[in-house]
Amino acid sequence: MASEFYDVEGFRAGGSTLRPFEVDEVGDVTGKRLAHLQCHFGLDTLSWARAGASVVGLDFSEPAVRAATELAAETGLDARFVQSDVYDAVRALGGERFDIVYTGLGALNWLSDLGRWAEVVAELIRPGGFLYVSEFHPFTWVFADETPEIELDYFHNPEGERFGDGEQGSYADLDLPTRNNSTVEWAHTLSGVVTAVLDAGLELELLSEHDYTLFPRFPHLVEDRELLSAGSVYRQPEGSPRLPLMYSLRARRPA
Repeated sequence: MASEFYDVEGFRAGGSTLRPFEVDEVGDVTGKRLAHLQCHFGLDTLSWARAGASVVGLDFSEPAVRAATELAAETGLDARFVQSDVYDAVRALGGERFDIVYTGLGALNWLSDLGRWAEVVAELIRPGGFLYVSEFHPFTWVFADETPEIELDYFHNPEGERFGDGEQGSYADLDLPTRNNSTVEWAHTLSGVVTAVLDAGLELELLSEHDYTLFPRFPHLVEDRELLSAGSVYRQPEGSPRLPLMYSLRARRPA
């Protein structure tokens, strides 16, 4: 919460962490019930509340849920937070159905079973409501961090990929000394995400790709602090070829 990456002070001062394309593609949320799965400590969740939604955030991390709850109380926004594994979200949220189920950036890579996730999501959406996904583009997954070399498979490996052995720091602070740095993450292709959503009975309405990202995924990316009112984004240098760095999709449950 203290990192410049999250700019919590900017949020406290009235800012929003939502990307402009998210606001445009989700539309007016005034009076809507919105569930944010894998919400971390709630900045995006609370940004939707600031936009007019009544929100609930769910995350498996107890410290994150505690921090989000404290931030909601401090800002007076209409939000509550629940600790749960995302696969158990239907039970944890009491069987409630929502107008919008939202999942934000850096969430799907922690899930080994995307089909199971999509089934949970579909059960959380009321008839006529929709899922909105905003994610890092799987195109970037294949490249090494420091050099433009292809390092990993684009296609899903059920065993996942292990990262971080012997390293320190994280996306939030690349130089901060950290412990327990090993992670296992899963690549999900665009076709894999879309297929999981369709198989769960949702109808795809929108699929977009975007030319900026939230952290310096590659060393040559240039910071842009003008796009968001809290935090910053990173994109290719001016004059360089544009790359797909994030994507978004909207899929509706039939009424």
